[in-house]
Amino acid sequence: MAALGFADLTAVEVLAFLEHVERERHASVTTRNCRLAVLRSFFLFVAAREPFVAEQCAAVLRIPTKRAMRRSITYLEPEEVAAILAQPDRKSLTGQRDHALLALLYNTGARIQEALALTPSAVRLDAPAQVRFMGKGRRERICPLWPETAGLIGALLRRRPRGVDEPIFTNRFGQPLHASGVRLRLRQYVTAAERLHPHLREKRVTPHTFRHTAAVHLVAAGVDVTVIQSWLGHAHLDTTFLYAQANVETKRKAIEQVDGSVRTTRPPRWKREPALLAWLDSL
Repeated sequence: MAALGFADLTAVEVLAFLEHVERERHASVTTRNCRLAVLRSFFLFVAAREPFVAEQCAAVLRIPTKRAMRRSITYLEPEEVAAILAQPDRKSLTGQRDHALLALLYNTGARIQEALALTPSAVRLDAPAQVRFMGKGRRERICPLWPETAGLIGALLRRRPRGVDEPIFTNRFGQPLHASGVRLRLRQYVTAAERLHPHLREKRVTPHTFRHTAAVHLVAAGVDVTVIQSWLGHAHLDTTFLYAQANVETKRKAIEQVDGSVRTTRPPRWKREPALLAWLDSL
């Protein structure tokens, strides 16, 4: 690696590296595209400062990303959310904290880091209860809180008071809680909830799943997508539209609204003509 020069970083070599990542390391197409994105940033940086290698940089920048299969969004049904929220032991401080945190994630659709960075100064518990998040790109947004969620956060703060600028959700030592710790605790709660809802075994539930769940349930409730975009802090409306596509119940209601006169169980007319079908088979 120490002997590697910039002249060795040609488009051919970059393509060979990407193929190695995908075929030899068995990485996904998404991972391959992430590696290419990093390389593009590097070559853009070089091209802006070294005009003599602009052609080499342009060749690398022309390498296209590879199309990957888009996975369907994983979200929870209302009864599955209730089953998971029922698992923490709210008699203990840790269980009370976890219950309040998961309820907040479902209520607001917040990213886990946004929720863990939450301080008492950003929460209004009296009516109308609301919370202020600082999202990606330093974009601030305000989300309403259900009275039940506000009550859970208020009870947690009374049991473990925090300074106005201290994180609400902390570990047993009073230090800020980390996302890895939340994922571990959530996995335990999901495993316990699987006894009541075996379908949970088929889902990979993470803190971000509650964000997907909140969005899909808002779509199912008929909330306008522009409101959901503001609620979740999406920079682009296209991201919000993905949740409209994910909701099977919304699709079912939509198909039921189709006029019965245009629905039929009979095959189309051309399929009922044996002579026509025989002619098509002969082509």
